[in-house]
Amino acid sequence: MAEPVLVDDPADPRLADYTDLTDVELRRRREPAEGLFIAEGEKVIRRAVDGGHAMRSMMLTPKWAGVMADVVETTDAPVLLVTPEVAEQVTGYHVHRGALASMAREPLRDVAELLPRARRVAVFEDIVDHANIGAAFRNAAALGVDAVLLTPRCADPLYRRAVKVSMGTVFQVPWTRLETWPADVGRLREAGFTVAAFCLSEQAVTLDELAARDDERLALVFGTEGDGLSPSVLAEADVHVTIPMAEGVDSLNVAAASAVAFYATRPRRPA
Repeated sequence: MAEPVLVDDPADPRLADYTDLTDVELRRRREPAEGLFIAEGEKVIRRAVDGGHAMRSMMLTPKWAGVMADVVETTDAPVLLVTPEVAEQVTGYHVHRGALASMAREPLRDVAELLPRARRVAVFEDIVDHANIGAAFRNAAALGVDAVLLTPRCADPLYRRAVKVSMGTVFQVPWTRLETWPADVGRLREAGFTVAAFCLSEQAVTLDELAARDDERLALVFGTEGDGLSPSVLAEADVHVTIPMAEGVDSLNVAAASAVAFYATRPRRPA
């Protein structure tokens, strides 16, 4: 069990993992390079621990020390007690949840490890908004998607905002990055998946039509917030799919679209 230690100097090196959390570009470079990510809030920290991630340290305001006492009892990592003022000086914002943990990243899993037992996988191409990635993971966890695959330029799902928006469900859904996109479309097909590309296309079937097919194995592919899927992916996909909209609306936010698609295409037949 770690003994909580009071830290009153924002420059204390033990707080280094938590510095400048509002500097997105800095944190995007630093966190993967140093093998860490930040979990914020009681629920997210608990889900990160339950997901098997090792804790590097915890930074708590005194108000939250009692709430997190059971977690503190199970870790040997340093537990640093700070005032709200020190927390704000270190992180760059008012830490109203009062609990942050620096967690160790696990090595990315191999795609071949995720596909054999999966029936539904979600693929996101170049989604750069952390909130959209976080929401998409929450949708995947809630609606039974077996794995999430991200292309190389997608936002980091372990970035603090993505984790927060996902409510920690990024630790529940198996995920990894595809290394040779869009060539990996062929890899999905070889694994027995029908590759369904969500897009606005004259040749697209409706989501209802896709759902009625109840494909045994289905990879649902979603594109960027602005331009949608790349032409090379559209050319490789087995089927183009569109979500019918009321007049005057041509698209949904990618996270909202994924929720609709995940629910509509959930497997009807038992595994």
